[in-house]
Amino acid sequence: MIQPAPTLRRALGRWDLTAIGVNQVIGASIFLMPSQVAAEIGGWSPLAVVTMGLASLTIALCFAEVGSRFEGTGGPYLYTRAAFGRFVGFEVGWMQWFVRAASQATVMAGTALALGYYWPALTNGWPRALFLAVLTSVLAYVNVRGVRQASWVVNALTIGKLVPLVLFIAVAAFHVQRANLAVNSPLTLSHVGTAALLIIYMYGGYEVVPVPGGEVMNPRRDVPFAMIATLVLVTTVTALTQTMTQGVLADLPSHSTPVADAAALIVGSAGALLIGIGSVISMTGNNVGQVLTGARMLFALAEQGDLPALFGRVHPRFRTPHVAILFTSAIALALAVSGSFAQIAVVSSVARLVTYSGVSAATLRLRSPRFAGVVEPATFVTPLGAAVPILALLVVLAVAFGATRAQLLGGAAALAVGAVLFAIRAAARAPQDASRV
Repeated sequence: MIQPAPTLRRALGRWDLTAIGVNQVIGASIFLMPSQVAAEIGGWSPLAVVTMGLASLTIALCFAEVGSRFEGTGGPYLYTRAAFGRFVGFEVGWMQWFVRAASQATVMAGTALALGYYWPALTNGWPRALFLAVLTSVLAYVNVRGVRQASWVVNALTIGKLVPLVLFIAVAAFHVQRANLAVNSPLTLSHVGTAALLIIYMYGGYEVVPVPGGEVMNPRRDVPFAMIATLVLVTTVTALTQTMTQGVLADLPSHSTPVADAAALIVGSAGALLIGIGSVISMTGNNVGQVLTGARMLFALAEQGDLPALFGRVHPRFRTPHVAILFTSAIALALAVSGSFAQIAVVSSVARLVTYSGVSAATLRLRSPRFAGVVEPATFVTPLGAAVPILALLVVLAVAFGATRAQLLGGAAALAVGAVLFAIRAAARAPQDASRV
């Protein structure tokens, strides 16, 4: 008797998804970018962070609505594929996987750099390569062992990264100098655009919440909850961190490690150490989530026939997409060791905009009566009719105007590579499709 092929195990709940989302948004950037944002728009920074959080919420609401129609793995890839066809879906899925692998490489390299403050040998040569290889192996092992186990690690590290930030916010509130928060500098369109792109990068990551939908116990109910809860939580923490850091440091733009420097100023070396530990925990947790969600994107593309079936294999014992996990981890390691992630990092923000615009547009399209019976009815509908998806599209368009020429060219190049991969796969699939006919 032929045994049925193993399938993914539905083991995640709404708070697991929320932890995945918070974990992916709050990584290294919250500890480093407050000074970069302040360098662009000065005292307007806290207000800008709140504003972009609310703008991101319009996009998250679109994710929540379309997510309530699907139960499979893939998130934005599934949504845009259903709404606009195989090619558009593939481009969105490819860009998401690309960003996840590059982000994993970036954060792993950042972890080595952070630990290098205490052990300088980790920043160069074979010790760095060995550390990155060991870190990658541990992350892959945790994820292969089971989605439940990976989720437990993500949950624990999410709490571990939030505790130092909450303590910092609570203590810093008593040391804020109002003069540091004064809004007294005129804004230029160029600075606003650059700051918006920086902040959208800070908020980036929540789009992975629905990706492991095939492993969620009730995805049509839990994905909308987790999308909204993630944005509310990260907007609150990010805005307060920006405000407190700026309120404590009079010369915020000059600090390369602003949160740690602010903590050191008000508490001393113990405060800086706490934030340093928190940043390492944050980056490690972010990496666990990168592997979990990045591998599921690759798995989803294979599951739908847009990549070779090899990447869609499920481990018979652990019920995880082990081939996709190992492949994604290997690519991330190669990028981290070689330093190539630095060249492709410019693509990340634009790639996210491709995903955001695709899902926002899909929200409107899937409401059409022609999709009745094709996709499930939404169990959550964004308020105000078409206003929220249209506003989300306008937000994406406005942020895109702030992108640099290098970022736009990098994004276009990544999309072109995706188009080539799609064409190659379509050519390989054509004989199979013809034989079925």
